[in-house]
Amino acid sequence: MSDGPVNEADLDWTDHDHGDRTFKRKQIGDAAGGEKLGASLYAVPPGKRLWVRHYHEGNEEAIFVQAGTGTLWLGPDAEEHTLKPGDYVALPAGEESAHEIEAGESELRLLMVSTMEEPDITVYPDREMVGLYAGSPPGGEKGDRTLSTYLDRNAEKEYWEE
Repeated sequence: MSDGPVNEADLDWTDHDHGDRTFKRKQIGDAAGGEKLGASLYAVPPGKRLWVRHYHEGNEEAIFVQAGTGTLWLGPDAEEHTLKPGDYVALPAGEESAHEIEAGESELRLLMVSTMEEPDITVYPDREMVGLYAGSPPGGEKGDRTLSTYLDRNAEKEYWEE
């Protein structure tokens, strides 16, 4: 249950620095007591990228551009789109929503929302990798997860094999 409104100015940024994937994040949905709907504010410095290109098999995401410009690569063929303030992008579960984002010449500010269903499989098509999550969805409490792992997308084992 919510305790009432949460103002983003009262929340601290969490820094993420992974080379060209550098950004700040405020998890406002969690701070407001959200359970089945996540919401985060992102600030991406000029020329930097957000998360690795991916899509979810079990969760839907959406992007709302608040400020700045950038590039969105969308879909299985990574079709290029320009992002500008006021743009909204719906990302239903599935391969058609594979996406990656890069900031333009100024800081890119985004509001991203997602359903918070678990279990979920996140597919990283450019890395031939999948992420498996149970107990807590991607973006949820890591300590609550009963399964959280990344695997080679093509790893396979016969069912009856020991």
